[in-house]
Amino acid sequence: MNMTQKTERITYFVEVVLPLHLPEYYTYRVPFEYNDYVAVGQRVVVQFGQKRLYSALIRRIHTQVPGYQTKYILSILDDEPIVTEMQFKFWEWMADYYMCYVGDIMAVALPSAFRLASESTIAVHPDFAGEYDSLAAAEMKVLEALMNKSVLSITEIITITGYQKIFPLLKTMIEKKIIVMEEEIKQRYMPKKEKYIWLSDTYKENETAVKELFDRLEKKTATQKQLMVMLSFFQLSEFGKNAVLKKQLSQRNDLSSSALQTLIRTGVLVEEERAESRLIDAQATHDADDIQFSEQQQQAFSTFTHPDAKSVTLLHGVTSSGKTEVYIKLINEAVKEGKQVLYLLPEIALTSQVINRLRRYFGDKVGVYHSRFSTNERAEVWQKTIMADNGGYQILLGARSAVFLPFQKLGLVVVDEEHDSSYKQYEPAPRYNGRDSAIYLAHLFGAKTILGSATPSLESYYNAQNGKYGLATMDKRYGGLLMPEILCVDMKEASRQKEVQVHYSKFLLDHIQEALDNKEQVILFQNRRGFSLRLECEACNWVPQCKHCDVSLVYHKQSNSLRCHYCGYSIPIPAECPACHSTSLKMKGFGTEKIEEDLAIFFPNARIARMDLDSTTQKKRYIEILTDFEDRNIDILVGTQMITKGLDFDNVSVVGILSADNMISFPDFRSFERSFQQMTQVSGRAGRHGRRGKVIIQTYNPYHQVIRDVIDNNYFSMYKSQITERRVFRYPPFYKLIRITIRHKDEHVVNEAADFLAANLRQVFGNRVLGPEYPSVSRIRNLYLKNIQIRFEKSEAIAQAKKIIIDISNSICNQKQYSKLSIIHDADPV
Repeated sequence: MNMTQKTERITYFVEVVLPLHLPEYYTYRVPFEYNDYVAVGQRVVVQFGQKRLYSALIRRIHTQVPGYQTKYILSILDDEPIVTEMQFKFWEWMADYYMCYVGDIMAVALPSAFRLASESTIAVHPDFAGEYDSLAAAEMKVLEALMNKSVLSITEIITITGYQKIFPLLKTMIEKKIIVMEEEIKQRYMPKKEKYIWLSDTYKENETAVKELFDRLEKKTATQKQLMVMLSFFQLSEFGKNAVLKKQLSQRNDLSSSALQTLIRTGVLVEEERAESRLIDAQATHDADDIQFSEQQQQAFSTFTHPDAKSVTLLHGVTSSGKTEVYIKLINEAVKEGKQVLYLLPEIALTSQVINRLRRYFGDKVGVYHSRFSTNERAEVWQKTIMADNGGYQILLGARSAVFLPFQKLGLVVVDEEHDSSYKQYEPAPRYNGRDSAIYLAHLFGAKTILGSATPSLESYYNAQNGKYGLATMDKRYGGLLMPEILCVDMKEASRQKEVQVHYSKFLLDHIQEALDNKEQVILFQNRRGFSLRLECEACNWVPQCKHCDVSLVYHKQSNSLRCHYCGYSIPIPAECPACHSTSLKMKGFGTEKIEEDLAIFFPNARIARMDLDSTTQKKRYIEILTDFEDRNIDILVGTQMITKGLDFDNVSVVGILSADNMISFPDFRSFERSFQQMTQVSGRAGRHGRRGKVIIQTYNPYHQVIRDVIDNNYFSMYKSQITERRVFRYPPFYKLIRITIRHKDEHVVNEAADFLAANLRQVFGNRVLGPEYPSVSRIRNLYLKNIQIRFEKSEAIAQAKKIIIDISNSICNQKQYSKLSIIHDADPV
């Protein structure tokens, strides 16, 4: 029901979504005075449970009287809906597909600024007559605390009185009408406000009045400071035509703030507070119609725009083939039609380069949305997306969470680097895939989807080969540039020839030196952060372990500590082995931090930077690193997978892959596919402009098929070998997977519950059920884990099967001995 006029005395009820892990909507009654104002998609404040208030979203409005007494909604928070009907449909599909609840999705989808915080507060009851003699000692202590401060939170009362179990006491005092408890609900989102100074109407366009004012101020010594303020104001405001920021005026060293306030008080100047955007606007400087296509780009563009084009099309274009220009042209067509565009990227680090390119063509029509934005910035982007017809954003660029934005007229979805596993959400629920969710979102709007990659996922390429998706191919670099020359170093042979220093072959070091001599840049890829992968005792082979997780600790030199990458636990470097007291402790393995230090020794004059999770914790640090590298203020950039994706630099001539074997040998059915993707992607950073680049791969197995496919840039060879294995061993894209993880602090409970759950599932699904088995890391944050995997043929309709799995899981968790057990469902794990 929309915000249409409602009959005044009809009793309405609303079904609301709460941002909690709850399987259903909850019904509340609408007070008569709100009848004309409630609408689907608005936030309302409701009481849930005895003491908590939440902001809930109205999903449905009706007049059907429930068979139980309902609570009233307490207030309406929005004048207009902030969530659309299409979003609700999207959330409900996501909840069904990814085996969670709509409340889980609301908690993730809405910016935290729209989720209100509730805090219980206590005050003296207005009818309390001051009968202190009848109070118990504990009651008197609470009352004394309230005499010093009229309103206190429960936390403050516990701190002041020292009573931990305070609720029974407060309940008694409420019943005696000594105190009242109320929920104070706080709105987190506050528009950014700025104060502006105007010239009052008395002096606007009245030169005589202005001249008299200046004459009057000049004559008196006491008003000289006011005169200085007026002179500065007229200078900044173009002689009173425009408003001036108050802080801009106040920051002038020679101006008096009291003189400014006097001018405001006497009506010469007017102070006005305005809501300001926290977001950066930009003006378009290029016209997308002027982009000149190569023959392959034109063919790809025609494939997308053909009247018979599929709703989803895969653009398989090699690195530097000009995929972004094709996207821009397609975006331009959608914008001309008044449609909105969603442009997804796997990494926040990529947005800085892409946003600059898009804003050249589309200016302030482009908005950015990702988790590095502040709470209020995300809320503003949300509001400007829903205002598409009123100066809002038409193009939204972001990481996977951008699929939750409130689009009004979505016409095109672009998923760049569609193969990337970063599109998958792991914790918390919903454990969705941003790429697949974006495809469904586009389907709801009847919009087209473009999946772009130089190394498509096997699933997407299989769908394109079998006609489910369209396919456009660009197998040449734009402008006739050559693909980089890929060279392989056999580390086994190099070690035998004594041509390896630490972890670097002489061949690689020579090429780095050559690039530096030519004033060119180098990228080195190692998919391990930290300094050393582990510390090991040479006498007894003791390795320090995390006390909360079943993993070894990684040495980080910057903090001089051993750290767990799962829970953050850290300890200082031990002076000796605690097992045998030997002082012979040796670092084994190497990460990006150690590479950065080694390179400073090999190339003391080179400017070296590192880009990984540790070095980009600050909000804009990744932008600073990329900008410095683009401006050639960095000679060598060392990084993890963050540097492999879609970045465009014009002066990189050498790319080094330091340890290809670690990726290939990872125990996962996707390891060969991902190794090929990562090595091909990072190789594509070389030689993008100018002369041909070089890629040097260090490996102990130079004849491995994945290495040979990377050297030959032969995606189809990798695809054929992997698709055959997937068919034989029943993996995607031929089968759909559901992984169930059982989690508990007691290992015995985990084993018992996992066996019980697997047995119940086998009664329904037979040999589709595999496990339970321990994962490679079987304990994280003191919780033991066990996995069960269920495989379904792709042709099977598994919606009903998912409901059965959830029902069986819930029936186990409802048993007393498993009440604290967590069962996590992950559809399409990656």
